Amino acid sequence: MKKILFLFITGLTVSVSHSQEVSDALRYSQDNLTGTARFRAMSGAFGAVGGDLSSLSVNPAGSAVFANNQTGITFSNQNIKNNSNYFGTQTSDKENSFLLNQAGAVFVFHDHNPNNNWKKIAIGVNYENTNNFNNSVFSAGTNPTNSIDKYFLAWANGVPLKDITHLDYRDMSYKQQQAFFGGEGYVINPVTANDNNTQYTSNVPAGGNYYHENNIYTSGYNSKLSFNIATSYKDRIYFGANLNVHITDYRRSSSFYEQNDNPLQPNETISDLEFNNNLYTYGNGFSFQLGAIAKVTESFRLGLAYESNTWYELYDEVSQSLYTTTQALGGQPINNSVNPNTINVYDSYTLQTPGKTTFSAAYVFGKSGLISVDYAIKDYGNAKYKPTNDAGFRGVNSDISNQLTNAGELRVGAEYKIKQLSLRGGYRFEGSPYKNGTTIGDLNSYSGGLGYNFGGTKVDLAYSYLERKSNQGFFATGFTDGANITSKLNNVSLTLLFEL
Repeated sequence: MKKILFLFITGLTVSVSHSQEVSDALRYSQDNLTGTARFRAMSGAFGAVGGDLSSLSVNPAGSAVFANNQTGITFSNQNIKNNSNYFGTQTSDKENSFLLNQAGAVFVFHDHNPNNNWKKIAIGVNYENTNNFNNSVFSAGTNPTNSIDKYFLAWANGVPLKDITHLDYRDMSYKQQQAFFGGEGYVINPVTANDNNTQYTSNVPAGGNYYHENNIYTSGYNSKLSFNIATSYKDRIYFGANLNVHITDYRRSSSFYEQNDNPLQPNETISDLEFNNNLYTYGNGFSFQLGAIAKVTESFRLGLAYESNTWYELYDEVSQSLYTTTQALGGQPINNSVNPNTINVYDSYTLQTPGKTTFSAAYVFGKSGLISVDYAIKDYGNAKYKPTNDAGFRGVNSDISNQLTNAGELRVGAEYKIKQLSLRGGYRFEGSPYKNGTTIGDLNSYSGGLGYNFGGTKVDLAYSYLERKSNQGFFATGFTDGANITSKLNNVSLTLLFEL
């Protein structure tokens, strides 16, 4: 009710789409490695192993490996540090969060009839926070060439001046709104003061350096609730299926500041500005998974799993504001404010994220331990926004196909048991989803952990470290300069398991 009241107080607009980007589609296409502490300690290499609540997220046949009913819950503490380099200036920022990472249960029903080859049926349900969006990135430095004026010019050119000056902000398209901000904030000027003018020039003085600061704070989550069923044939071949419900809640607040000390002009020009953007995306989706595990021998196992596309229905809410300072030669600074106090509420749309195929192998050393390898393939270029007849979606879908590519993910895990104590370790590599390999780079992760079996109760602890480099532009249109970011993520997870 408070949210509805707020919308009526501040005003709202409704339209089909705004400026979805390639990075938005990628955000909901990627999953971080989450789950139980045992799963994380072995870097998620469970496709041919099973017998762990989080193994269901890789291969749904894994629940049929359980011998007894089991329930568990996992808590995690995540710390992420982002080191930024923007034209030689080094900055850093970090964010720490504590969350419920996983909760689930598996119930196993045995058939003791010796004439029946289908020995058991397992039914499970598992919740996982597949992506924690809590993050903070700060970049600062002096750009010797480009100003944010290119952002507003890119949106404004082609827009008639009358659409900026005569339309109510709430009746404008997203493109017109960006032109409106540039014009009302005196960042750009029309070539002619004619209603039919469609070309604009910059009001930012050229010939010098531009000092920039960019703050990005994100919060929220992407989660998956899986309903699982699996069975085994002669305890040699296991089959399983998942029906997954996905929930996303993402908030992004960014503030971009620019200041220049270029020579003042006879007319008023921009000396500094601050451009604020807030995005709230929420919605849900569904997918399904199919999987199989085969015991080739008592020790050697193979696994194969397929996860379908995920079909999301998403909603976006966007608000923006711009504050500028203009000054003329010999004059006093003048502060300008462009804040419509409006939340743009957009119609729902569909995002289809790509499917994934996982090949797995494991070798079990009796009751002493195991070693496991998973290799997954996902074609990020297959992500797409719908309805595809929307002009904006056609453009971004083309960008997705041109910029994103097929990426492989390698996971290796090992476990060694010493009576009730288990020692674990793992490694994970994921290739860049971008064809250029730099917008978001390759991922490398190392993990380790231990567990203790008290009988009916088990306690597992895991630590994982992840590092990835990226260089995403501060804006996707016009002004696309960005900082080189090195992200380092440390995670500690604790799982409590109970056999029922």
